[in-house]
Amino acid sequence: MGNRVTRDDFEWVYTDQPHTERRKEILAKYPEIKKLMGPDPQLKWVVTLMVLTQLVACYLVKDLPWKWVFFWAYAFGGCLNHSMTLAIHDISHNVAFGNKEAKWNRLFGMFANLPIGVPYATSFKKYHVDHHRYLAGDGLDVDIPTAFEGRFFHSPPRKILWLFLQPVFYILRPLYVNPKPVTGLEVINVAVQLAYDLLIYSLWGPKPIFYMIAGSTLAMGIHPISGHFIAEHYMYLKGYDTFSYYGPLNWLTFNVGYHMEHHDFPSIPGSKLPLVKKIAAEYYDHLPYHTSWVCVLWDFVFCESLGPFARVKRKYKVAKAE
Repeated sequence: MGNRVTRDDFEWVYTDQPHTERRKEILAKYPEIKKLMGPDPQLKWVVTLMVLTQLVACYLVKDLPWKWVFFWAYAFGGCLNHSMTLAIHDISHNVAFGNKEAKWNRLFGMFANLPIGVPYATSFKKYHVDHHRYLAGDGLDVDIPTAFEGRFFHSPPRKILWLFLQPVFYILRPLYVNPKPVTGLEVINVAVQLAYDLLIYSLWGPKPIFYMIAGSTLAMGIHPISGHFIAEHYMYLKGYDTFSYYGPLNWLTFNVGYHMEHHDFPSIPGSKLPLVKKIAAEYYDHLPYHTSWVCVLWDFVFCESLGPFARVKRKYKVAKAE
């Protein structure tokens, strides 16, 4: 339990991210993939059902003992809310209403945000663009841990603590690594979320609020679904900075496991990413992939070569203001 991580820095590379070139090659060979781009007509209905389900759940937990509120927050609400964050991820790529209706996608993201309890959908969109455009970019991609995280969370107990604190770092890291001005839409997102939380509190008291926020926080920490945070870009094999996961939890997470395919074609909805892999199989079948997010978490904690420093990092010749 005391073994320290052997890495003392990120894996610096001096090549472009591989997704841009692979996208060009695949589209040249399989132009029909372009037909998969565009809105997913089912997404808005699935998300609406999820929001309503969590609204009913808030009513059902209002009179439960606190221990059962905690249990259902982790076992049910957390699963649904983590799934909702991945719906918001899809919505951030404008696949709810299409690229021509960007405003409606942003507003729908705020609606999807309601059961999570904490406003974040609009801010996520603002930073997620950079994650794709400048993948692993130093000072640009806020998905990469800071040097402090890499140095401090170096042993199994500390890595477990780091996993618990994932939601905190995802909130604070952008403010330190790549701060950006607050936008009007972010203010609206905060106002809408606070109004919803106050409404729930006034109707049913504090337990539904705890259920929403605790579920979101717990499910983004030590939770089977949260394995995707680590699986997507941590360097489980040298030379690769994106990995896919082909397992059953994709059914609950809008196919976020098809992450190699997603970075190749971010404008294709998650529901259609398996078709990308099927059509262009020779581009993906030979690539390393994960089959279990639980195993990903276990290996991350106990493998000496893995930790917050186990990320590819690259320099981009751009200014942050761009």
